[in-house]
Amino acid sequence: MANHLRATFYNLRNYDAFCAATQTMMEEIKTPDGIFIGDNLFAFNRNLSFLDDRKLMASFNAHAESEAEQAALWRIYINCWFARRAMTLDGDIVECACYRGTTARIMADYVDFSASDRTMWLYDLFEHDETMRHHDMALHGAGLYDHVRSRFAGFPNVRVIKGEVPQVLEQHAPEKVAHLHLDLNDDVAELGALDFFFERMTPGGTIVFDDYGWLAYRDQKLAEDRWLAKCGASILELPTGQGLLIR
Repeated sequence: MANHLRATFYNLRNYDAFCAATQTMMEEIKTPDGIFIGDNLFAFNRNLSFLDDRKLMASFNAHAESEAEQAALWRIYINCWFARRAMTLDGDIVECACYRGTTARIMADYVDFSASDRTMWLYDLFEHDETMRHHDMALHGAGLYDHVRSRFAGFPNVRVIKGEVPQVLEQHAPEKVAHLHLDLNDDVAELGALDFFFERMTPGGTIVFDDYGWLAYRDQKLAEDRWLAKCGASILELPTGQGLLIR
């Protein structure tokens, strides 16, 4: 048994006081194994089976470089699990938006994607300025697109596409999707992606909404709930802050 401990938390008044309180709580747990802390999640007395998955952890340790990426292991694992499941279905894997390509790179390793006859489609603007709706990230800039492309140099069936979702989808998109990861941080873009991809989802295909359970994106969550209600569908909120829909 093992733990996964990362002092990565968001929206705090006093970071040091919160971390000290977290340490105090840990000291009161009878069984010191099976603890996951980070990414605004505190879980204990868990099996944390993904920590024993050697293939997952080898890729994770190789590619999750930043503290935020390392803290998001549980979120990454969920996408990897559904990517593996998607390989038994008809259709491609899609991620909007991929940012540095970390989750996608780990997924590709995990399912041996280079040996697959599928295509993985990765979309992002890769840059940010004041005219764009999405908020900026630390590594947005002119070199990010080339950096992500270089991360997938050994994957001829991974397409890294620069452009705004949903507009870019009209020119570059698969006909069938087995797994869709939405992490656009913007309600207009995510609803546009839903409009485009929902009917292209393979029966049994999955959509993971990265922002769905996070309070900061509540307006986005409510907009997606309304959109899906018209289709008779709903999203399962996960403790990781993600949402899950099985088509």
